Amino acid sequence: MPNRPLYNQDATEILSDLKTDRHHGLSQDAATALLEKNGYNQLKEAASTSLLQRFINQFKDFMIAILLVAAVVAAFTGELVDAIFILAIVIINAVFGVFQEAKAEDAINALKEMSTPNANVIRDGKEMSVKSTALVVGDIIRLEAGDIVPADLRLIESASLQIEEASLTGESVPVNKVSDTLTDKDLPLGDRTNLAFMNTNVTYGRAVGVVIGTGMQTEIGHIAGMLEAADETKTPLQENLIRLGRVLTYLILIIAAVTFVVGLARGRETIIDMLLTSISLAVAAIPEGLPAIVTITLALGTTRMAARQALIRKLPAVETLGSTDIIGSDKTGTLTQNKMTVEKVVVNAEIQDAATTEELSGTYARLADILALNNDTKRTENGYVGDPTETALIAFNENHHRDIDTLFSEMPRVAEIPFDSERKLMSTVHPAPNGYIVTVKGAPDELLKRATQIEMYGDVVPLTDEIRTKLSDINSELATQALRVLAFAYKLSDTVPPNMTSDAVENNLIFTGFVGMIDPERPEVAQAVLEAKAAGIRPMMITGDHRDTAAAIAIRLGILNEADKATAVISGSELDAMTDEAFAANVHKYNVYARVAPEHKVKIVTAWQKKGKVVAMTGDGVNDAPALKAADIGIAMGITGTEVSKGASDMVLADDNFATIVHAVEEGRKVFANIQKSLQYLLASNLAEVISIFVMTLLGWNILAPIMILWINLVTDTLPAIALGIEPAQKDAMSRQPRGRSASFLSGGVGAAIIWQGILQAVIVLSVYGFALAYPVHAAEFEAHRDALTMSFMTLGLMQMFNAINVKSVYGSMFGPQAFKNKLFNWALLGSLIVMAAVVVIPPLNPIFHVSHLDGYQWAIVLVAGISIIIIVELVKLVQRKFFKKG
Repeated sequence: MPNRPLYNQDATEILSDLKTDRHHGLSQDAATALLEKNGYNQLKEAASTSLLQRFINQFKDFMIAILLVAAVVAAFTGELVDAIFILAIVIINAVFGVFQEAKAEDAINALKEMSTPNANVIRDGKEMSVKSTALVVGDIIRLEAGDIVPADLRLIESASLQIEEASLTGESVPVNKVSDTLTDKDLPLGDRTNLAFMNTNVTYGRAVGVVIGTGMQTEIGHIAGMLEAADETKTPLQENLIRLGRVLTYLILIIAAVTFVVGLARGRETIIDMLLTSISLAVAAIPEGLPAIVTITLALGTTRMAARQALIRKLPAVETLGSTDIIGSDKTGTLTQNKMTVEKVVVNAEIQDAATTEELSGTYARLADILALNNDTKRTENGYVGDPTETALIAFNENHHRDIDTLFSEMPRVAEIPFDSERKLMSTVHPAPNGYIVTVKGAPDELLKRATQIEMYGDVVPLTDEIRTKLSDINSELATQALRVLAFAYKLSDTVPPNMTSDAVENNLIFTGFVGMIDPERPEVAQAVLEAKAAGIRPMMITGDHRDTAAAIAIRLGILNEADKATAVISGSELDAMTDEAFAANVHKYNVYARVAPEHKVKIVTAWQKKGKVVAMTGDGVNDAPALKAADIGIAMGITGTEVSKGASDMVLADDNFATIVHAVEEGRKVFANIQKSLQYLLASNLAEVISIFVMTLLGWNILAPIMILWINLVTDTLPAIALGIEPAQKDAMSRQPRGRSASFLSGGVGAAIIWQGILQAVIVLSVYGFALAYPVHAAEFEAHRDALTMSFMTLGLMQMFNAINVKSVYGSMFGPQAFKNKLFNWALLGSLIVMAAVVVIPPLNPIFHVSHLDGYQWAIVLVAGISIIIIVELVKLVQRKFFKKG
């Protein structure tokens, strides 16, 4: 074939190159040979992931790998209880991950399932119905209204053909198709009007086309290939955990090595003893509960989001929402209702709002009748069926005028001249009082040429040049608002016109009015856009629709300012003309992307990601799937969304409500903050343990036994840490700027708080030990050391739990209005304090944990020391707020 796009080639030339014929088609032998050579007309099926493989994948996380190593080391050194506990945490975490992902459907297979079952094909000169999977390049296909296009076609005949391509291009209005050769070069997908694409829907007319692409060689196959090739992006949460795991690993190895060397240098311990001590120290330093806490917190977040109509398919997506900088949203069906609606009506040469609920009369009533009569919409049990533009006209009439069924029964259609894309008009004839009425609708400029009179306030008057000019200006004004304008006229006749041709019928018309239609924005979206901007999030529109339509909707929603219309809107062809470097340098200038192809959407997402931004992409069509997969979080529509978009997404909006995204962002920010609180709590506690054991080793004191460390971690790392995961969101959560991809769990003062609070706890624990030795209750050295160890053990455990109250805010006071609002936390803290104390209070448990039974004096010291963490931390926070203005 010539090296030109097929839409630039003449149909005859294409038929010759494909060795096929318009009337005869391919021979059955030729079709069979091509099928064997090129394969079936179906999309490539991607390999599925088994349940076992999904389970194994859960263990590829860096933090999980550290825990597995720790479990092996603990088991090797005889600490079986530690090993079992760590393994239990890891397995529970994996089960949670598998359960959350088990219901996800594969995007490629969903594309495959969309294939149409049959096609009307001409072979050996005979028309027959064959499975669409058996089509080959060169087959001649007939299309009629209601058909699904079975493959990519070059149209060779077209009669009033309209195809709805929203799922592929994002354009809400069906496209008028032609068979003519197009002369413009580098046309975007939506403007290739002599091509029909696989899995789009024929809404009107009929056509004949030749197959030019099957299977993976179609436009939808191209999207499937992009999905298959797209890499899975790591979420900010996953990146954070990986970085944290590496830092902790290095620190733990350094601390363990230093402890080992220092212990040997003292000369009082054997190599084996110091090795065991170092390993115990390393195990104590690992926050083994963190993966489970993160998973549980995320799972609780998914439950809360589900209650608000946001369904999470992948757990990390919960937290990713909270770090979102950019939301790139598809227009049709996401920001708009995906339903054409009459918005403006022009009668008496004046623009009126179509939302009026007053009873229609005069010229307004005449227009309402004409737009309903000149209409091919059919009513079924499930609603209206037909072209979206025509169903909008019917809906307008029923909402504002009278019952359609009554109108049709009184004025049935007796003759018609179908719509034709060349003359851009359609006419129908109906009985009327004293004769018949001919109704005509079409493009305003074409209809005005054929009108000689106009109905004004119920009277028919001449259509003067002055009125024509005014009507033309009104048409231009509506067009600048991105409204699709249709004009209506009529004339009366004594009989049904004997010659139903355009020249005989569509002349000397009485002009009635215009209607301006648009796919309107969802009513809640404008407020959601405002809230997103207040939260520092940049909403963008990325659509396959026309530039003017996209810009008008974006202005109405607040995504685009009127003053920036000329500079902040870019088309797909303009994007193609820019180098990657130029686009990357200017990507921040654009808020609206119009007439874009699927690869453009991925390019936009990638450009922002390279700038370190966290990008969310919403969409509902097949064309959105590659970008949904490439984005940090893909958000699909649950009602209007295709299975393809849902399969490629991380989150599905059950109510298709853009405002739900804002609620989900707030929930995501809360989840991150709560994970941060749990992390601060766990790491500060573990740091206190490490420092305490390290210093005890240096001073030659009895160190905390492994079972003591295990018990503290078991009690403190479970209920209180989990309860921190459901803390209510802070009031200013949605007024802060997004933390972005570079932020970590240790940012925002958390890292510093972990260090000084961990050191503080260790100092208090060591002080209690030293005080107990200096002022012993028992004279015997063994009992004195046992009492000191028991008191430091209890102080460490109780103090960690009291510190859980402190970590609810890095700088805020624990005595704020939300301090004790979390009832689960209150009960978890009380329960953990009781369980922690039980090992000392209940005598039979004393020998198991190597502790002694404390008296009232010793308990008083423990309680004062434990509660002191609250007082000291509150004083430090007060100083920070006063001198550093921290909130």
